Amino acid sequence: MKIKHIVAALAALAATTAFAADTYKIEKNHTYPSFEADHMGISVWRGKFNSSDGTIVLDRAKKTGSLDITVDINSIDFGHDKMNEHAKADDIFDAAKFPTATFKSKSIKFNGDVPASVDGEFTLKGVTKPLTLTINKFKCIQHPMLKREVCGADVTGQFNRADFGITKGLPMFSPEVKLAIQVEAIKQ
Repeated sequence: MKIKHIVAALAALAATTAFAADTYKIEKNHTYPSFEADHMGISVWRGKFNSSDGTIVLDRAKKTGSLDITVDINSIDFGHDKMNEHAKADDIFDAAKFPTATFKSKSIKFNGDVPASVDGEFTLKGVTKPLTLTINKFKCIQHPMLKREVCGADVTGQFNRADFGITKGLPMFSPEVKLAIQVEAIKQ
């Protein structure tokens, strides 16, 4: 009798484990939130952040999940040292007072079995606003070197920087900022 109960308990545990949500940790060396911003209508400045961290939870069976991402504002990189320093000043990002930007998801929408977009709350310079991120490409593989599942995505979004108190150069510069995020995350 006891063996039947043990086998039944193990079978139930295996069934719930097989359909449990998976947690992924952002791989810092393969994840770079980048952006494009207008420079007086004559060119587009592109920059990225070299340090971000976070967790992604996906339950593909239930088509749900969550994202909790933090970006280090001090890691901004335009490829131009003077611009990097200026962007950290109080009239742009004010990195001394607001050293991070965050994105916390509210919901993930799926297209079939693949995540297609994420609605969430974006906090920048102490202001929180809704933001939708579009997942243009999503793929998971068994990583040949890590011997674990790794998922990657190409993600885009757009916001108005003035909504977050970044008004330097307006109206000469357009307030629209385009996001382009490459992300890879390792299953835990």
